[in-house]
Amino acid sequence: MKTIQAYRYALDLTPTQERAALAHAGAARVAHNWALARVRAVMCQRAAERTYGIPDNQLTPALSWSLPGLRKEWNAAKRQVAPWWTECSKEAFNTGLDALARALRNWTRSRSGHRAGRPAGFPRFKSRRRTAPSVRFTTGTIRVELDRKHIVLPRLGRLKLHESARKLARRIDSGTARIMSATVRRDGGRWHVAFTCEVERTDRRPTQPLSVVGVDLGIKHLAVLSTGEKAPNPQHLIGAQARLRRFSRALARKAGPDRCASRHPSGRWERASARLSRAHARVRNLRRDGLHKLTTRLAREHGTIVLEDLNVAGMLRNRRLARHIADAGFAELRRQLAYKAEWYGGQMILADRWYPSSKTCSGCGTAKAKLALAERIYICTKCGLVLDRDLNAARNLAALVASHTTGSGPVAGRGADRKTQHAGLAAVKRQPGAASAGQTGTVPPQGRTTDRELTRAGDG
Repeated sequence: MKTIQAYRYALDLTPTQERAALAHAGAARVAHNWALARVRAVMCQRAAERTYGIPDNQLTPALSWSLPGLRKEWNAAKRQVAPWWTECSKEAFNTGLDALARALRNWTRSRSGHRAGRPAGFPRFKSRRRTAPSVRFTTGTIRVELDRKHIVLPRLGRLKLHESARKLARRIDSGTARIMSATVRRDGGRWHVAFTCEVERTDRRPTQPLSVVGVDLGIKHLAVLSTGEKAPNPQHLIGAQARLRRFSRALARKAGPDRCASRHPSGRWERASARLSRAHARVRNLRRDGLHKLTTRLAREHGTIVLEDLNVAGMLRNRRLARHIADAGFAELRRQLAYKAEWYGGQMILADRWYPSSKTCSGCGTAKAKLALAERIYICTKCGLVLDRDLNAARNLAALVASHTTGSGPVAGRGADRKTQHAGLAAVKRQPGAASAGQTGTVPPQGRTTDRELTRAGDG
């Protein structure tokens, strides 16, 4: 199986190498801002000419927004715009132009309705202080040295790694990996290099190929499995709040940059800002490390992993829980499980967003009409089941896949006309108050499909 995989390493740069890396990142920013100004000028000129009644065939020629078109415009003007262009690699300017081309394409597709997700805004100019320095190399000499502690990049030369790159070097030597690009970026006060590689991975199988595990995500516990295991939520951001608050207050007391007064930041402000950035980077790295360990273990052990399609954007509107939800990293956990399950020969299934996993009894299938968030213990009034709320939801998620496999049992509750992925059957949505006498809620017990019309997931 061939896949695209990244290998990221920290760099130990000398002052001269750091200045060269900053120069290349600055060249990328200059090319991006110049091309964006050029695009905006042509758009405004054409809009003004239309107000004068000029026909479309006589307007100022439109500027191509593709990468080749932007690169052609830049090559024609770079000697006047950036007389120092020979001091940097051409890949630096290509980095900024490529970022602008992708941003313009996303904006165009978002306006036309061809891009899912939130509407993408029009590209903005990159600031020297608020933009992370980054440059991407796709051509030229890109290799790992024989000692596996140094790399070679175009124009930047031989750079020392903070750790050994033996894993990547072994794959390159055996012919199972090919470096496609290398991105140098300063993040959290440190420079890193990320190699984007085409990797040929061996086919693998989970230790339990037939195992189906439901994963209920939460705040008290990061993940509750249908097997009864509860993965704790370390809450790295909450634990570091006191330290971050102290660093932020110290930064606010320093003389920072002021564009209106043409004031440059003081040295103390620069050091305080770097200290705050390192503290945030530590929180981010701790969270990422914990998520990688959890998702790798789940993908290696279980053949099928079932998750809920959570509306995280809507959950973040709750000002009381937004910080805790963002600190948990639900979207990152789902993203990692998606590709790791494929790596290890399993599959990840997303349950329908409107499937009442928390309200449904995992024993008899009876669904409650309402279940407050404060009720952490699920008590079934019909069969008398008393179970932890999150564990009950995880068991329902695991049973959901089993019911799809066997073709029996309830598939979804309210809003079930929205199909669950990888599903064979989906239930038609029922109106509130349509439950039979003696039943609670709108979902019948498990195994009973009366009062319900089942249709194939692909049927209209």
